[in-house]
This record gives sequence, C-alpha cells and structure tokens, in this order.
Amino acid sequence: MNDINLTWQSAIQEMPLIAILRGLLPEECIDIGNALLSAGFKIIEVPLNSPQPIETLQLLNQEFSDRAVFGAGTVLNAEQVDAVINTGCRLIVAPNLDQDVAQATNQNNGIYCPGVFTPTEAFAAVAAGASALKFFPAEVMPPKFIKALRAVLPASIPLVPVGGITPSSMSNYLKAGATGFGIGSALFKPGRSADAVYQSALEFVDAYKEAKISSTEDQT
Repeated sequence: MNDINLTWQSAIQEMPLIAILRGLLPEECIDIGNALLSAGFKIIEVPLNSPQPIETLQLLNQEFSDRAVFGAGTVLNAEQVDAVINTGCRLIVAPNLDQDVAQATNQNNGIYCPGVFTPTEAFAAVAAGASALKFFPAEVMPPKFIKALRAVLPASIPLVPVGGITPSSMSNYLKAGATGFGIGSALFKPGRSADAVYQSALEFVDAYKEAKISSTEDQT
C-alpha cells in the first residue's frame, strides 16, 4: 500500500468527518483550515464550484499537508481531476459516479469518493475502484437504507452520508453501519468567521465521538 493510501486510511479511521467548504476564498482558507484542524477534522474538501478552488487547494495543501487530507468536490470530468492532482491534493469527491473521473483518479493514485444513490450505483462504484462511497443526498436516505446496503457491500469500503447531517443525526447512521459524514453548510458558509467554524467543528467532533462510543456499545 502506498503512502497516500496510508494517509487516507489514517484520516478516515481517526476522524471520518469531511468538511465541505463550498464558497471558501483563498484569502480566508488558512484561517478556516486551521480552525477545522484545531477542532479535530482530518479531511477537507473544497468544491470546484467555489471561487478560485485550485488556488485555495494549493494554499491549504502547502500549509497543512502533514495534518490532513485535502481534495476537491463536485469533480465532474477527467480534466478537473488532473487540475486537482496538480495541486498536490489527492481526494476526488463527486456528486455522481463517472467512469472517466474514476479512471483518471485511479491513474493518478488518487482517492475516489463518488456520490451514489442506489445499490446498482454503489456496486458499480466499488468495481470502478472507489475508496469510499458518498451517499447523497442523505436527507432522503434513512439509516435503515444504509443498514441494508452495509449488509451487502464490502466491509472495507467506507460509507459516508452527505447532505443535511447534524450532530444529533449521526448516531443512528453510525449504528446502521455508516463510517463517517460529509458536512457542508452546517459547518461553513461564505462569510462565516473562523471562530464560528471552530465552534461548529468542535460540536460535530464531540457528537461524532459520543455517537461512535454509543454505536460500539450497542454492537457488543
């Protein structure tokens, strides 16, 4: 196993919360990134429909590459994969499963996390080499849906609900077999201060830790 996969595995095992920073500006990214990492986040995503996302990713990776895994969201084609990889980041997140994006990510030793909605898409994503499955939008996927798929998907593949996740909703998903969560506007939105992001990040981290303990106890 290569170093980048070890880094991803370490991050997803230690704190599987993905900060989705849509709208993040280059001039604020260091302060926001520091706030998230100080609260305990290990994985940060900057969607490509943000202002100057490539510059933002470069700055974040240069500053914090030894502390977190960085990558882009809303990656829709192979050209965008190449642009992200050129920043030094390796995480490729998408709202959908696309074979060209999967192939480009795998060829560049990246970490592919496509959005899926059905069992067919989930198994196709696994076959395409996905490192994790993004269940999106989670608002319309109750925990029992995740539980049903967890029973048939490879145990090694992380399942990450995204969309409408709150600190209080994580426990039932974890008990159903979810691995972690993608968190967007509840954590960050344009104009929000680093202090406010830090406080929200702490709330999510603490809630995850408590929910993880509870879900583990239920399984024993």
